[in-house]
Amino acid sequence: MSRIVLVTGVFGGIGYETAKVFKKNGWVVAGIDKFHGKDSEHAIDHFFCMDCSETGTVEHVQRFIEEKYGKLDCLVNNAAVQVCKSIDDTTEEEWDLVFKNNIRANYLFIRKMHSLIKNAVGSIVNVSSVHAFATSKDISAYAASKGAILAFTRSTALEFANEGIRVNAVLPGAVNTNMLRAGLERGNFGGESIDKRIENLGQKSPAGKVGSPEEIAKCIYFLGDNEWSSFVTGQSLVADGGVLAQLSSET
Repeated sequence: MSRIVLVTGVFGGIGYETAKVFKKNGWVVAGIDKFHGKDSEHAIDHFFCMDCSETGTVEHVQRFIEEKYGKLDCLVNNAAVQVCKSIDDTTEEEWDLVFKNNIRANYLFIRKMHSLIKNAVGSIVNVSSVHAFATSKDISAYAASKGAILAFTRSTALEFANEGIRVNAVLPGAVNTNMLRAGLERGNFGGESIDKRIENLGQKSPAGKVGSPEEIAKCIYFLGDNEWSSFVTGQSLVADGGVLAQLSSET
């Protein structure tokens, strides 16, 4: 029987590339997103246009996968919301929105899909961020939620280890996605184009570039596929072009 993966936030930059990588490796791909996107690569076999943070959504998808496949080989918790504001300007509603989408949704999917993942002796990959380790001003809600994902990943990995379920996190750095572009549009860059801003940002990293969604997707696939990372669990894979490895005094 084919292996099946569920990707949340599947029409985001990283989410869609993740779907493509799994599909190219012979997996059945189920995806969830709030918005319909263009599946130009025919990478998604089952799409659910729903809110990942709602219990009803998770239960609906869980019933579908259980009835059709009876198992889930990999869960990729990728959906996320970012609010770029100071603490003083971040409203309670915005704070709750970030945590609802970035950590509550992860909890809901892991809890509801647990039995299906157990049936497959599968894996879970949570998409965190380098902001969990080193961050910027005016992004506190996002950074805090991504840090929570790491703690949740470690705890879940320990809890599920005796069932053979592996749980890991990927921590992307700056990646050329709509989320990064939206963040750069908020700054004052003296009339520079977005592409120029991204180029300048990339030149600050040891790798000399920002990452591509495909590069992060391949990291997710590595952690999600039991054939490639069978002895890896409870870990945080940083994919940031070497930024966290470099002393800030040397930049």
